[in-house]
Amino acid sequence: MQKINCLIADDEQLSLEVLESYVRQLDKLELVARCRNGIEVFNTLKDHQVDLAFLDIEMPRLTGIELLRTLQHPPKVVFTTAFRDFAYEGFELNVLDYLLKPVSFEKFLKAVDKYESISGFPRTAANRQDAALPDISTSFIYVKADKKMIKIFLKEILFIEGMKDYVRIRTADKDTITYQKLGYFEEKLPENLFIRVHRSFIVAVDKITAYAAGKIEIMKWEIPIGQYYQKEVLQKLNEGAG
Repeated sequence: MQKINCLIADDEQLSLEVLESYVRQLDKLELVARCRNGIEVFNTLKDHQVDLAFLDIEMPRLTGIELLRTLQHPPKVVFTTAFRDFAYEGFELNVLDYLLKPVSFEKFLKAVDKYESISGFPRTAANRQDAALPDISTSFIYVKADKKMIKIFLKEILFIEGMKDYVRIRTADKDTITYQKLGYFEEKLPENLFIRVHRSFIVAVDKITAYAAGKIEIMKWEIPIGQYYQKEVLQKLNEGAG
């Protein structure tokens, strides 16, 4: 099998481990190097063939943006960052994609699929299906809570509740409170598995036990369906019932 040689770079150990775990799940990716700063990336690119690089932007000694500006023949680059402010720089530098942290497995897959689309890499029906439908049994996200990054498997999420600048992620056995906007999770979570039903709620479709015109039941919880979302929600649930 032809491999895509890739590199990951981040000054945060946890972010490196997350990206490496994603790379290891895809047979078509070959991890060439893990780097902690832009200088390490620069030196690696001199000695190794790299097709696709996942670069953090805010790295010590040499940022991802500064690094990319020094390269005459850069690999295809996906920026990974906790900040939205660098999107214009990414556009100027013709990066392949721009992923906000914490990077979900689905977004990672879509970036890899985008690389395959533009590079002429051999793709099979199975490749395309995997990119569109991530494996819910192993997919997870990291969220910051209690001064650490906590792993939450998608299969365990019942619903997510927005509370101004915070959200509550509800699973069967615990709640996780994280400083984030609900819209962030609406963008990150697979739309075939989760649906926004209210300005304050996103629910896992397969966890819904009952529904009516104005509410959804998930186990012991009743969740309102907002008037703005009602038509789309009921249409999707009725399609599933059929």
